[in-house]
Amino acid sequence: MSVVKRITALAAVAVLSLTVSACGSGPAQDQPAITNDQAQYNPQPYENLRDGGTLTTALPEITPQFNVWHGDSTLYTRTVWNWHNPLLITFTDDGKAVFNPDYLSDVKQELVDGNTRVVYAINPKATYNDGTPIDWRSFETAWKSSNGTNPAYIPSSTDGYDRIASVTRGTDDRQAVVTFRGINLWWESLFNNLIHPKALDAGVFNQGFVDNAHPEWGAGPYTVQNFDKQNGTISFVRNPKWWGRSGKLDTRTFLTMESAASINAFKNGQIDATGVGSQDRLAQVQGMTGIDIRRSVDPSLNYLTLNGQSPVLADPAVRKAVFQAVDRQQLQAIEFQGLGFDPPLAGSMIILPFQDGYQDNFSKVLTFDPEQARQGLDAAGWAPGPDGVRVKDGTPLEFTYVNTGDDATGKALAGALAAMLKNIGVQLTIRQVPSSEFSAIVTGKRFDMFYSGASQTDPYGVAYFCQLWCSDTQFIKSGVNDPALDAEIRRINSLATPHEQYAASNAAEIKAFSTYGVMPTILRPAVVAVKQGLANYGAGQFFTPTPENIGWQK
Repeated sequence: MSVVKRITALAAVAVLSLTVSACGSGPAQDQPAITNDQAQYNPQPYENLRDGGTLTTALPEITPQFNVWHGDSTLYTRTVWNWHNPLLITFTDDGKAVFNPDYLSDVKQELVDGNTRVVYAINPKATYNDGTPIDWRSFETAWKSSNGTNPAYIPSSTDGYDRIASVTRGTDDRQAVVTFRGINLWWESLFNNLIHPKALDAGVFNQGFVDNAHPEWGAGPYTVQNFDKQNGTISFVRNPKWWGRSGKLDTRTFLTMESAASINAFKNGQIDATGVGSQDRLAQVQGMTGIDIRRSVDPSLNYLTLNGQSPVLADPAVRKAVFQAVDRQQLQAIEFQGLGFDPPLAGSMIILPFQDGYQDNFSKVLTFDPEQARQGLDAAGWAPGPDGVRVKDGTPLEFTYVNTGDDATGKALAGALAAMLKNIGVQLTIRQVPSSEFSAIVTGKRFDMFYSGASQTDPYGVAYFCQLWCSDTQFIKSGVNDPALDAEIRRINSLATPHEQYAASNAAEIKAFSTYGVMPTILRPAVVAVKQGLANYGAGQFFTPTPENIGWQK
């Protein structure tokens, strides 16, 4: 499965997924510009990597839900999952699909009676660690758990899988035949990884992977060596049951760390790479020897979510006024000062500005206008109180913003938002929590206002429209997506050409933004500090390496 959006903690956008290279020098305010066609990850062929060595990096949390197919999974779930589970399709930095021959012997796509059909020939050596063959049943399990027809499952996304008519056995068990209803232009976004057939049981799918990585259900060049929930660590070693090229690293380890701890750990050599996507973090590694700073535009964005089930935010007029009071340019200035990065503001949750089909849909709904926000609150009956905080029927207009982690930029953003909302008579209380509570905050909707990131794992943004904007989304936590829009949304991916789909998705997203549950803010750069010599790892845009190709250059 390849799901275009993976939710991330805001601080983690500067810590985790912007990973690693190119020596940086000079003051932070004089950095080279980051361009759309730039990817820096020290690409090296397998033969150029030395055998041995370790790779250790930090995560804000090891997400309790280890099943990447589940609705409670995050980018951190995927980061861990990819190290010990099948990766059938990966992507180059510019977004071209690459079929992994260790799992797929052949892939053929054709149009049959107006329907897209894809035949996957599976490598006869491909086997899960418990001895179960990787065959057509894994494709069937992935489809049935993610097509949305069985409410017992809680899938991360039904997009694409809901348009499959059948998954059947081909000429033998090692051939999976996937037939769609009509045309599917983005079929390469599906079945990028697989899930063990045991997960066909909905109880196993939903709960079986909670705090359990299930290495016996994995398959790949590495397997789990140790998972320590209490201390927040997980490590991987070479898999003796792997049939392909051996992994180059002796061990791969993830450590749970807050933002300040991770930058200090990199400086003292405890970890090998860390995100430095803020002026403060970048300044701390400037002048270090033996490191690279790697930069690219990241296929991700930040966004604000308002919980429409919170009492004062249940009123769309309040949500609209809150967003009108947010100066996104100021948020961008706080985030990117000194980074050499000045992108346009994010105008879509679906397509990024450097991709075909992009349109600034959010600005067609509202723009920064505090005066209009005040007038809207006046009209909705929220009158300024003696302390400046608005009141309606004795209830003050106040709610809570949850900030995860100790990152200085995240705290500055929270303070800026509080000041912006105070300007229109809204009291924003900031609640500070550790990064390790990120998943609990998001999945439990334990917030009124929250700032987080969304990361694309492939270039097919329009294929995942429903994941973000259908009323039953597991991704957007505002709770205000309009069920009346669902039919229009589900029609988008049935259109015959990309441009028809782009036009339809832009029109639908304007309507979706008009519920005032989500506000896209800024695009993300990937700026990563790494120890020199680390190969196939870094600021790679869509680049997704297989684990055996990550290591230290000879």
